Formats: sequence, C-alpha cells, structure tokens
Amino acid sequence: MTPSPTTQETTSSSGLTFPSSQGSMFGEYFTPGRSWNFGKSGLLDARARRVFENTALACSADAYPFHMPLQAKAGPNVIADGHPMLMMSSYDYLGLIGDPRIEQAAVEAVRHYGTSTSGARLLTGSLDIHRRMEADLAGYKGTEDALTFSSGYMANLGAIYGLFGPGDRVIIDEYCHRSLHDACRMTGVQVQRFRHNDANSARAELQRPNTANRTVIISDGVFSMDGDICCLPDLVALKQEFGCFLLIDEAHASGVLGATGCGTDEHFGIPTDAVDIWTGSLAKSIPSSGGFVAVSQEVAIFLQHASSPYIFSAAMTAASVAAISTGLAILRQEPERVARLRRNGDFLREGLQALGYDTGLSETAVIPVLLHDEVRTALFARRLRDFGIIAAPVMFPAVSQGLARLRLCVTAAHTREDLEVVLEAFRKLAAD
Repeated sequence: MTPSPTTQETTSSSGLTFPSSQGSMFGEYFTPGRSWNFGKSGLLDARARRVFENTALACSADAYPFHMPLQAKAGPNVIADGHPMLMMSSYDYLGLIGDPRIEQAAVEAVRHYGTSTSGARLLTGSLDIHRRMEADLAGYKGTEDALTFSSGYMANLGAIYGLFGPGDRVIIDEYCHRSLHDACRMTGVQVQRFRHNDANSARAELQRPNTANRTVIISDGVFSMDGDICCLPDLVALKQEFGCFLLIDEAHASGVLGATGCGTDEHFGIPTDAVDIWTGSLAKSIPSSGGFVAVSQEVAIFLQHASSPYIFSAAMTAASVAAISTGLAILRQEPERVARLRRNGDFLREGLQALGYDTGLSETAVIPVLLHDEVRTALFARRLRDFGIIAAPVMFPAVSQGLARLRLCVTAAHTREDLEVVLEAFRKLAAD
C-alpha cells in the first residue's frame, strides 16, 4: 500500500470497532511517526522497509486487513474481534467445518491415539489409521496409492523435490500456486513458465531446445487467485505428444469440480491416469490439515523413502487423519453439497457482475473482485467489516502490482440470504 487521499475514508459508519484493523496484534510497535532504515547488512535488509511502512500506514488508517482473529470455529458465520460476522473468504468449500460426524471422529481418535504421533512417518510416527486414510484418498482420487504430508505446500515440495532434480525441466503455468514455484526453485530444475492457461504458449516452451533428462508440465486444477479451471485436455494432449509428465495441483478443485467433487479429471471426463501426479490440500473441502500426493503404487513407495518432507516431518495427528477419512465419506454420501456449492458460486458471481464489478476469470467457488489499487482494496475490505462481512484482500506480492483484489470464496453452507446480504453491501459501496 502507498499513501492516498482516500485513506480518510476509513472512518466507520457502523460504530463497530475492530482492534485487529488497528494492528492490535503488534501492540505499540507501530507508533505514529516511526520510521525504518533497513540496510544491506542487517538481519532485515531493504526489502523489509516496504512491509513495515505499509503495515504502519494500514494500522494508522484503521485498515490493517490481515490477522483478524476468529474466536470460535470457522464456518459461514463466525465471531471475530468480538462481532458476529459473515465469512466470505473461507476455503471450507463443502461447509463441513463443525460437522458433528467429523468432530466426533476426531475426538475419538484423540482419545485412542493421543494428540501427537511423536515421530515421522518413516520411523515411529505411522499409525494404522494413516494407511487406511491414504487408501481412502487413493480410492477418492482413483489412483493406486496416495501419501500424505503436513500441508499442501509440503505435498508439492515433497513430490517435486522427491522426483526431479537439476537435470530435469519444468514447464509451469505462470499463475500456479506459490508452493509449486517454490518447490521448483528449491529443487533446482530448469524452469520455463508459460502464459496462464495458454496451451499454445506451453507448446512453444516445450519446443524450445533443451538438454533436460525429463520434462514435467505443472498446473493448478483450479487457480487459487482467479478461480478459473486449467485447460487439462490440452495439457494431457501436450504430455502425450511430447512424451513428458504431468502434475496437477487439486487444492482448490477437490470437492469443487466434477459431479461428485473428485476434481479436474472428473470435470472434463478425463481418465485419472492421464495425469502422472496429483497433489492437493486436506484443509479446504476436507476440513482437516495436511496435503496429499496421489500416484501409482511404485511412485508412492519411492516417495515414502526419498521425499524429505515425508521422512523428516512429524506425522499428521490422529485427529486430522480421522477428520480426513470422515470428510471423504461424507463427500461420497452427499454429492449434493458439490451442486449447492456450484449454484452459490454462480449466484454470487452473476450478482457481482450485474453490479458492475470485475470478477476476472472466475468460474468456480473462488470469486475475485478486482479493484486493482492496493489502497482501495484494503479500504474496501475494511468497509465491508462495517457491514459484518469478512472478505480477504489479496495484494502484491501474492499477485502482481495492479491486480489487487478481494478474494471471495463461497461455500455449500452459505444460504441464499447470506449471499444477498453480500450483494447488498457491494451495491451500497459501489454507489459511494
């Protein structure tokens, strides 16, 4: 954020106070008039100045948009900063957070196994329910096997770092999740980016002369910032034509795409084994924690013995494991949640477009509202709080400069009345 005359617009018209908007988590650190001069040789170098100056500006304007503390369980309706709020930026796509079946399974797992495995999976951290849960995941995704990690980020790192190296090449969509780009950088593979969702651009990159041993194409199934769906049929065709491999991250596609929520392959009617490596999150549609890699049995066996995040990180807790298995079972039993999610997304997106808002490329439950200017985006998020709505702003460096947006996420648990409240608030703010 940079100073702007519109900063004065943050005065609350609702009379509500939000301590987190004033930077309460930082105490008295950001006092008025404080300045920073980070140098090249300090622990925090010159890159830190932008972070501190922008944070100080936001706090002084009562518009710090991050770290809003929830005071009870998440869901469509939450308590935050002492106020009941409508949550519009949750990844709980299927509305399963707080489901009593999942909570009961987690509680029973804690009573039986305790709160920690006290070990890594390869050594002493494997529980019998880990492998049962991974079999459930493989069955859900339609692969021979699956293995799990402490987060979706670690699943991507574990798959790419475990399978590829400096002698290999990655052709990656420029809008892929940061974890995929980070994994490529850490692995040292040769990286070539192609224009977002542009198969012709991917083809041009594949045709460039190279000395790589192996080539893998990487894409998100649903892109987390824009809510659009990857061009999977085109990528499968390129994989086959050029004899390379294909990795698809299903973090925002699992539980969202396909008639039964099985993901991007189901959405397009493409055989699951047309993709070599599926990765994903277990903290979104499935309300737990962790990430997964769904692959052939032989690849899974290799990664179990060669993937650093699997070998050297503590195993997923029993409560998380039980929540995953129960969440998958509910998804199988209640596919109508996927249909309801899709209807909610269409309703909100069409309503925002009718009000004149730019929802970008969205075609799923992720609905960006592009406001472009960072100050305007932060202030808009703050003003939505006065309407009792939480909407997360996304700004540089999460997106390129000039592409700041609010990222709305609908869930199957949102009612039509909830979404009408949101549209009414956006209507009023559009008129200001």
